[in-house]
Amino acid sequence: MSVTVHHRTVTVDGLDVFYREAGDPRAPTLVLLHGFPTSSHMFRNLVPKLADAYHVIAPDMIGFGHSAAPGADEFDYSFDSLTDVTVALLEHLGVDRFAVYVQDYGAPVAWRIATRTPNRITAIVTQNGNGYTDGFVKTFWDGLFAYTDNPTPKTETAVRAALTPEMVRWQYVNGVADQSLVSPDAWVLDQALLGRPGNDAVQLTLFRDYPANVALYPRLHQYFRDTRVPLLAVWGANDEIFGPDGARAFRRDLPDAEIHLLDTGHFALETHLEEISGHIRDFLARVGG
Repeated sequence: MSVTVHHRTVTVDGLDVFYREAGDPRAPTLVLLHGFPTSSHMFRNLVPKLADAYHVIAPDMIGFGHSAAPGADEFDYSFDSLTDVTVALLEHLGVDRFAVYVQDYGAPVAWRIATRTPNRITAIVTQNGNGYTDGFVKTFWDGLFAYTDNPTPKTETAVRAALTPEMVRWQYVNGVADQSLVSPDAWVLDQALLGRPGNDAVQLTLFRDYPANVALYPRLHQYFRDTRVPLLAVWGANDEIFGPDGARAFRRDLPDAEIHLLDTGHFALETHLEEISGHIRDFLARVGG
């Protein structure tokens, strides 16, 4: 069946917010929240896979994709602010309750929504989106936390590597057995948008705010224990940013969490679209997402 995907932009709190939308608005809503350094483009193939049964919305966060990207001196770039805009978009669209798919940066945005309004999220799908420090791969995170603990020219130089074409490509192909399955369009687009004037300062500001996400984890874990929200982890097991222990950790507070470790890396949708979409459809059908 052919699925129509709409590409829309609305103004939220004075900022243009781009989002992809498909499916019947009367159907249960699934919100897809992207990670760094990408955008809703990472969901370009997943949206039509799910839109026959769900109302699917995939926004670009401020500073990413086709949404507004004001300078770091013009907008308070923090995960709190990214969450505020996301919530305002959903309210603008009349979306009150929804299931959520999170990856990387999308996770701390969803965790803030969940802890602020515990009954709003009906189910969680996490794909390499951590909620625990388990799975933080030291070779990646030591450099970032050295920068957040002590932002100096020396520590900044190390984290700026994450903004280079080599590291953006690495995030897509690392841990992937057959790299020919990964379209270079993905990392080329990401790099082009990262390379916009002033966007490096935006990304560095968000890097410095990352410890606030870790500080949120105890509240998140209490939310899990209180609500027993249904959770599915579909995880690239070869990811050298968020390793598989990050997926297993969800069972600490959600014993019924469903976990699938996949033979791929950070951007698992690039290689395992069919498997992941199948797990999502099965999971949401069972839990009433």
